[in-house]
Amino acid sequence: MFDWDHNAYYQRLLLRQLPSRCQRVLDVGCGAGLFAAELAQRSTQVDAVDRSSVMIEQARRRVPANVNLVQADVLVDKLPSRDYDAIVSVTALHHMPLHEALRVLSAALRPGGVFAAVALPRSDPRRELAVEIAAAAAHRLFGLVFFAKRVLGRDNGFAKDPDRSSMPVVMNPPLTTRQVADVAAALLPGVRVRRLLFWRYLLIWQKPAAQNA
Repeated sequence: MFDWDHNAYYQRLLLRQLPSRCQRVLDVGCGAGLFAAELAQRSTQVDAVDRSSVMIEQARRRVPANVNLVQADVLVDKLPSRDYDAIVSVTALHHMPLHEALRVLSAALRPGGVFAAVALPRSDPRRELAVEIAAAAAHRLFGLVFFAKRVLGRDNGFAKDPDRSSMPVVMNPPLTTRQVADVAAALLPGVRVRRLLFWRYLLIWQKPAAQNA
């Protein structure tokens, strides 16, 4: 009853990392298209990519005309475009070899473009036990607040999308937050990686303006 969608909760955080208006954005692992629909309000064109044909079909029911849905594996197939103003991803990076994913996606950014991703880290109780304890308590408290909002009809209270049941799930992500930071720093100078409260990490990188695409 009091459960809620952490991915939807962190979409606003990702939106705050982007330029106020973009010409073209890539959404990696778009799932059922909820975030792509939000991105469409900030960008002239959104390329929304997912490996799952089921997810692409579900996304078709909710995205506007300026979202280009593509069934593809970004590590295998050619990307729809290059020189993106922004590349974003919600809980997809931990499904891929991180080093390879960062190499491919960073190359697709225009100079000055932004890469912003939220993904799941592997549990690291030695370094993050306090965060885990706080998250468990805050999850229930926030869930109560969001449930009250749904009952009062104020908003959807980050209710879980029923289409998410078709999404692939990784029960044990391969890398801790610290390991993600180490891998990213070796490839992306100036990258920022930080643990978020609700079982996610945030990765932010702006491609140097002088770097060739």
